[in-house]
Amino acid sequence: MLSVTRSRSFAPMGKVFRAASTWSNVPAGPPDPILGVTEAFKADKDPRKINLGVGAYRDGDGKPYVLNSVKKAEDLLRASNPDKEYLPITGLPELTKSATQLAYGVDSVPFKTKSIATTQSISGTGALRIGGAFFARFYPHSKAIYLPVPSWGNHTPIFRDSGLEVRGYRYFDKKTVGLDFEGLKEDLKNAPEQSIVLLHACAHNPTGVDPTPAQWKEISDIVKERKLFPFFDMAYQGFASGSTDRDALAVRLFVSEGHQIALAQSFAKNMGLYGERAGAFSLTAADPDEKARVESQLKIVIRPMYSNPPLHGARIANAILSNPGLYGEWEAEVKGMAERIISMRERLYNELTHTHKTPGEWGHIKSQIGMFSFTGLTSPQTKALAERAHIYMTADGRISMAGLNGKNIDYFAESVSGAVKGTL
Repeated sequence: MLSVTRSRSFAPMGKVFRAASTWSNVPAGPPDPILGVTEAFKADKDPRKINLGVGAYRDGDGKPYVLNSVKKAEDLLRASNPDKEYLPITGLPELTKSATQLAYGVDSVPFKTKSIATTQSISGTGALRIGGAFFARFYPHSKAIYLPVPSWGNHTPIFRDSGLEVRGYRYFDKKTVGLDFEGLKEDLKNAPEQSIVLLHACAHNPTGVDPTPAQWKEISDIVKERKLFPFFDMAYQGFASGSTDRDALAVRLFVSEGHQIALAQSFAKNMGLYGERAGAFSLTAADPDEKARVESQLKIVIRPMYSNPPLHGARIANAILSNPGLYGEWEAEVKGMAERIISMRERLYNELTHTHKTPGEWGHIKSQIGMFSFTGLTSPQTKALAERAHIYMTADGRISMAGLNGKNIDYFAESVSGAVKGTL
């Protein structure tokens, strides 16, 4: 009996038909504006090139900087021969205690009464996402969160993906390159009662514009009057002014005035632990019993997200915060980093104003605070700087002051002046 071999192909010989991919209808997403700047910078071969888009500290030579206190903390950890076991769902207990003490202060009522529900998080981004998910599930009054306009680019997708409705309140005045305080107050007064409002505790990202202590008091009064719920993002404690206490002023003021608050903390910037992803999320509770119930639900939110947080960065951060010698050295280093950035602001202002006689008012360069500055440069000017001077920043004119140093600031100021004058 003859066997006949049949082709299993559904097409004539020589032709192959491929079924459409399952993912053929997935559209390409827009490029990340910050990562796009970095990619363009890396592709540029000009030796004068400057990257002012990255939100990470750089030393006076433009190099990544590992703090000495971090190196010493790692030495202590290695000497202790630690294991690599899983952390609890809410992280390293010693770190969560140290983090709340750093943020709220030892004299705050919630800290003294042990009424702060806290969990370690995957840096500040993770803290915000945990908070967003918790509010979407348990906040009984509103699913709307008000963000300053502008705000950190990741705030909107974090809260939107958490299930909250994102709205905005006025913050930045393009005409003055400063705070639109009257617009801010009006928008918060018009927000529906018991809405959530996101507040940058210090070193507002991306503008570098912060309210004054007196303005924070007015904001607190409006939040109380409208029964809004304040959710603080504090990614730069110590890194803004050089003082961890001064940078926590807004958080501590609100707590002292009886607000219940939510707080996202990060140790990426102020400890240089960018890749270690160490942070914390906390909520002030009425009492220890309420704190325990809130923490039990935080565990339920976190468990299906990532089970438990990273270990190594938590140990580093806790070693610094809990060791008086390391803590003192860390505070001095943070102060030094902040002061270097402040000195770059002073020098840039002087170069633009006095050396190059650049048209316009540049006082905002000095009055803004923290890593970032909204320069007031237009999109065509930033494009010209990239194409003709090899200087890269976001299209809205935001720069990272940490990217400037003694070796490139003169060239940067000269180029900016040329872009403004139209002679670049």
